[in-house]
Amino acid sequence: MKDFHGIIFAYSASPELRELVSHRTAASMPIFGRYRVIDFALSSLMNAGIHDVGVIMQRDYQSLMDHVRNGKSWDMSRKDGGVRLLPPFGMPGYHSGNYFGTMEALNGVGDYIRDIPQKYVVLLLGSMCANLDLTAAGEQHIRSGLPITAICSDKTPAAPQHRYVPGPDGTVGRVLFYREGECEGYTSTEGYIIDKELLVKMMDECAARNLYRFHRDAIAEYLAKGGRMGIYLHKGYYMPIRSVDLYYRANRDMLDPDKRHDLFTPARPVRTRHHEGVSTYYGEDAVSINSLVGDNCRILGKIENCVLSTEVVVEEGACLKDCVIMRHTTIGAGAQLEYVIADKDCTLAPDTVLKGNEKLPLVIPKGSHI
Repeated sequence: MKDFHGIIFAYSASPELRELVSHRTAASMPIFGRYRVIDFALSSLMNAGIHDVGVIMQRDYQSLMDHVRNGKSWDMSRKDGGVRLLPPFGMPGYHSGNYFGTMEALNGVGDYIRDIPQKYVVLLLGSMCANLDLTAAGEQHIRSGLPITAICSDKTPAAPQHRYVPGPDGTVGRVLFYREGECEGYTSTEGYIIDKELLVKMMDECAARNLYRFHRDAIAEYLAKGGRMGIYLHKGYYMPIRSVDLYYRANRDMLDPDKRHDLFTPARPVRTRHHEGVSTYYGEDAVSINSLVGDNCRILGKIENCVLSTEVVVEEGACLKDCVIMRHTTIGAGAQLEYVIADKDCTLAPDTVLKGNEKLPLVIPKGSHI
C-alpha cells in the first residue's frame, strides 16, 4: 500500500482516565501486561504495509517518545519516511495552548500534512484497542471511488460515540453525534481513510473559519454539501480507552480466550517495544488462576483474574483478585487487593487491604508508597 500514509492522534487523553494520564497520554498507557495502547494503531498500519507514519503529539509525550523511538519495532525505521513524532509546530492566531479538536491538531502540523507524497491518508486514534485490517479497508476505499471511508465497528462500547447510519446504497446516510448505548448505525472508531487532497481542503476551510472539530465541523459540513462517504465495517474486537472503567474492562477482556484470540490474530501480529527479561518465578506456595503475567515477575502469593506487567513482585501471603498491576510494583506480604489498578513503580506495605469494585476500580497513582 505505497499510496497510503498513516497519521496517529496521540496528543490527548480523556479526563475520565484520571490518575492514569497525569504524566502520560492515553496512547502511551501500558495495557495487557506488555503492550502500550498505541501499539495497536502502529501494528495495524505495519500489517497493511504502511510504513510512513506521523504521530501527532502535544504534551506529556516523554513516555510516548521513549516507547516509539525510531519505530524499529514496527519496521518503521527508514532512511526516507518511516515514523515521525510530531510536536505542535505552532499556529499564531489559531493554535492557543491545548488542541480543541482534531482539525486544530492537523493544522498544528499542517506543513507535514501538505508534504505527504502519498495520495491517501489513514487517520487513526492512538487510544483505541483494535487490530484493524487496513489492507481490506484500503482496497475497499479505492474500489468505491469515494473520497472518505469511515472505519466503523459493529461493537457498541459503554461510552459516548459517533455513529454512521448507512443509506440504501451502503454509503453514509446520516451521522449521529455522541450517542450512548445501542442505537441505529455503526460505531465510529474515529478512524478514516481520506484522499489527501480533500483532507488539506478541509484543514484550510476550518483554519479560515477558526473551526476545530473533525466530526461536528469538517464531516458535518462535507455531508451537508452533498459529499459522500463509504463505511468499512471492522467486525473484530474494539475498545476505546477513554475512561478508567473502559481501560479496566479491556484488560479483563483479555482473560477471555476468545476475545484474546480475536484481538491478537496470528494473521496480523501486534508488535511492541521488546523488553528483555527472564522468565517469571513462581514460589512453592504460589497460586495463579486465570491470569496474564509478564516476564521477570516474582509470584509468591495468590493471583486470580489478574493482569500483571513485567517485574511485578507479589510477596508471600498476598492475595490479588481482579487486579491490573503495572511494571516495577511490589505487593507486600499478606496484602489483600481486589479490583485495584496499580500504576508503575508502586510499593504496597505488608498487610495492606485495598478494595474497589467492578464498576469503580481503585486506582493507585504512579510511584505511590502505601
